[in-house]
Amino acid sequence: MELTPAVALSALLAVVVGVSLLGLALWRHKKAGSGEVKLIGESGQVETKLDPEGTIIVCGELWQAKSHDGVHIDVQTRIRVVGMEGHLVLVKVLRK
Repeated sequence: MELTPAVALSALLAVVVGVSLLGLALWRHKKAGSGEVKLIGESGQVETKLDPEGTIIVCGELWQAKSHDGVHIDVQTRIRVVGMEGHLVLVKVLRK
């Protein structure tokens, strides 16, 4: 079977339209970029130990985090968000 220019062009057009529609759908579901500001001051819990990096749960969401002063923080320890460093949430232990 020989590939004609019309069939090749139709296939290429279908791929371009499909990729464009997928990109539009993903763009519409993107989270707002202001989430980091809303996190500061929130409390949460350590999911995987911070030594000094790990994961935490804040506002029902999983975040990559780092201890703000580099200390080890154990799993299930209550923490408070004190800032951001690139993609990492900076936290400190929440004292009772």
